[in-house]
Amino acid sequence: MWVKVSRSCKRTPLALKTTNTVGSMTLSLCAWQQESMAAVNNVTLPKLQSLNGIFAIFKKQGPTSADVLNTLKHKLLKEAGAVNQNPRKRKKQALKLGHGGTLDSNASGVLVVGIGEGTKMLTTMLAGSKKYTAVGELGKATDTLDSTGSVVQEMSYDHITREAFEEKLKEFIGEIMQVPPLYSALKKDGKRLSVLLKQGHKVEAKPARPVTVYNLSLQDFNPPLFTLDIECGGGFYVRSLVDDLGKALSSCAHVRELTRTKQGQFTLEEHVLREERWTFQDISQSLHPCPEPTSQQNNSKKGKPQGKPAQENTNKFQFILEVNRNPA
Repeated sequence: MWVKVSRSCKRTPLALKTTNTVGSMTLSLCAWQQESMAAVNNVTLPKLQSLNGIFAIFKKQGPTSADVLNTLKHKLLKEAGAVNQNPRKRKKQALKLGHGGTLDSNASGVLVVGIGEGTKMLTTMLAGSKKYTAVGELGKATDTLDSTGSVVQEMSYDHITREAFEEKLKEFIGEIMQVPPLYSALKKDGKRLSVLLKQGHKVEAKPARPVTVYNLSLQDFNPPLFTLDIECGGGFYVRSLVDDLGKALSSCAHVRELTRTKQGQFTLEEHVLREERWTFQDISQSLHPCPEPTSQQNNSKKGKPQGKPAQENTNKFQFILEVNRNPA
C-alpha cells in the first residue's frame, strides 16, 4: 500500500489517496476540514438557516449584484461546512438570499440583502428611498450612459456655468418622467435588455415612467466633471438623470462614478458589512429581524375558513361581478 498527498487541497495535507491490491479508495478530507472549522466556529447549516431578516453589505465596483450575492452565499456556506463539493450535482437550495435593488456593475455602495424569511421584506426596499453620489462628465455621451460604454457623441460644454447647472437641476426635482436606459436589468420576453443588446438584438427603449426625486444638489463643479448628491424613490436611474441633464444643458454627459450611500435605514457609513465581515457572527449582530406575524396572519395560514364567507366579502365579490358585466 502506498500513500500520496493529493494536490486538490493545497492549504492542507488532509487530502490523501490510498491504494492497495484489493482495491482503491480516495479520501477527500477537504470537506471534513470545512466541517471541522465550522464546528470550531460553532456554525452549522441549521444555525445558518435560522437567520431571518435583512442587512446591508458593501458592493465594490466591478462585479454584478448577482455575483456579489453568490460570493456572500459561498462564504456563509463554507463557514458552515456546507459547500457542495460537486457543483454539477444540483441540490435543494441550502440558503435563501436575495437583494433589494440592483446596483450596476460599475457602481459601488450599499446593497441590502435579505436572508431566509427576510427575502420577503425586500419589496419595501425596492420601493423605498435611496441616496447616491454620482460623478458625471460633460461633453461625452456613451451607449450605456456610463464610463463602461462606447462614446457615441461629443459636444461642447464651455457655455455651461455653475449657476446655469444649478438652475437646471430644479427641473429634475419632484415627480418626473424618465426613460430607463437600454442597458439595464429591465426585461423583455424574460431576458434582460442589456443581454439582448450584447447578443446583437434590436431593442426598443421602454416608455417613460414616473419616478420621484426628493433632493438633488450639486456638490462640486469642475468642468468637465461634476458631482451630484441624489435622493430618489424606487425605479430611478441615475444614468438616465445625468444623460437627460446633459441634453437639457445643450450638451451631453455620462456617469463616471456612482456610489449608493443609503438605502432605506441602511447607510454606507454606519451599517454596511465589508467583505472581510461576511461571517455568521457579524451578520447575526447586524441583522434586522423579520417582524413577528400578527395573530390575524397566523390564523390566515391555518387555511381558509369553512362555510360561507362573511357578508362583507360576499358583497365585495358581487360588486366586482357587476363592474365586470358593465364595462365603461
